[in-house]
Amino acid sequence: MTRMLIIGPPGSGKGTQAERISERLGVVAISTGDIFRANVKGETPLGLEAKQYMDNGDFVPDSVTNKMVRDRLSESDVVNGFLLDGYPRTTAQVDYLDEILATGDEKLDVVLQLTADDEELVHRLLGRAKETGRSDDNEAVIRHRLDLYHEQTEAVVAKYAERGILTQVDGIGAIDEVTDRVMQAIKAAQAA
Repeated sequence: MTRMLIIGPPGSGKGTQAERISERLGVVAISTGDIFRANVKGETPLGLEAKQYMDNGDFVPDSVTNKMVRDRLSESDVVNGFLLDGYPRTTAQVDYLDEILATGDEKLDVVLQLTADDEELVHRLLGRAKETGRSDDNEAVIRHRLDLYHEQTEAVVAKYAERGILTQVDGIGAIDEVTDRVMQAIKAAQAA
């Protein structure tokens, strides 16, 4: 059983690598971004609230995000493990996730951080915005999201590094090359 999260700046390839890790390890990938976008598209009350923050490049508040993650981690398909993508993003969310897992006498096994240069990420995300028409991907919003990542999420990375469960992988390169590096890193982390 593997309980892990993948973390990294916007555009670092988390979603792509999460899908590949999920397939290879046989664990469910849980992306908060996908859940938010599905709610926005469905115009649910949560989606309408989340959209305001997403369109500005801001994080959806912990109160909304935490409840959604707790509900999702209570579903039966996570029994054999899971891969969280996009959560936790703040140290308060780390503490909340610890509480959720502690109720089932569980903890995270691996925290995988994809790393990448900010300018490369801006280039990638602008390209993705043209291909997909995502309203939350223009240069000002992208740079704001990167600033938020550096301000808030890097503290999350530091917290997991202190626990000795952080594994960093270079997210730049061909998708298959990054996947190979990721799988080798997970294998090494699990063997440690």
